[in-house]
Amino acid sequence: MKFPSLQFTLASVLMGLGTLSSTGAEPSQAEVEGRALVSELLAQHPTETSEWRGVLRIRGRDRQTTTIPITGRIIAEKNGWKVVYATSATNKIGAEMLTVVRSTNAANQYLYSKAAADSGLGDPRQLTGTEANLALAGSDFWLSDLGLEFFHWPQQRLLKKELRRGQSCNVLESVNPQPATNAYARVVSWIDVDTGGVIHAEAYDKARKRIKVFEPKEFKKVNGRWELQEMEIRNEQTGSRTRLEFDLEK
Repeated sequence: MKFPSLQFTLASVLMGLGTLSSTGAEPSQAEVEGRALVSELLAQHPTETSEWRGVLRIRGRDRQTTTIPITGRIIAEKNGWKVVYATSATNKIGAEMLTVVRSTNAANQYLYSKAAADSGLGDPRQLTGTEANLALAGSDFWLSDLGLEFFHWPQQRLLKKELRRGQSCNVLESVNPQPATNAYARVVSWIDVDTGGVIHAEAYDKARKRIKVFEPKEFKKVNGRWELQEMEIRNEQTGSRTRLEFDLEK
């Protein structure tokens, strides 16, 4: 089975729009090919507005699972698009809302608001990519993960092509030259050659220790088309993991 691009339900998580800056040095062939691949990915954007709903299932180190309802809205615009994520309040945490604003030839913007357990959402704060290294609703997904911020780093290299999960993939290395403390310094992504979908990604810290692993887990055929039903991100430092499960129409 071929992994599809899943239109922009999956693309809202796996794609972004932005520009690549130059390091100033003469790029290697791997860097030229890496930048070209990322530019191709970043040029994709939705043409229609859509909505989805699902749940975050967060399993902590103690193996206790917390379930949080989540909804999403993908808004197509003339010069870019927005993705809005909204989580519901539980008896432990308040509601949260994140809007990732993507514009042609511009960096991501993150608008984030968080409520206390007994109050409503406040005014959103505008965050940079580094500032967006915050957990969404206590999950293993950072706000910056949902914007695929690493595609906007200046160093992108195509390492090789190889098979993964039966798919022919481009293996892309994204390097952050100035990572913040406890942030990603390097991300390696396996990108399906046919669809442009990320089917596996690994994030590393400055000490080259693997921090997180991302994978789509389950697909379901809806109206004759394969759609993403579930994806997982594992935090290898904390021993926790989060699954985002989409409520797909039958």
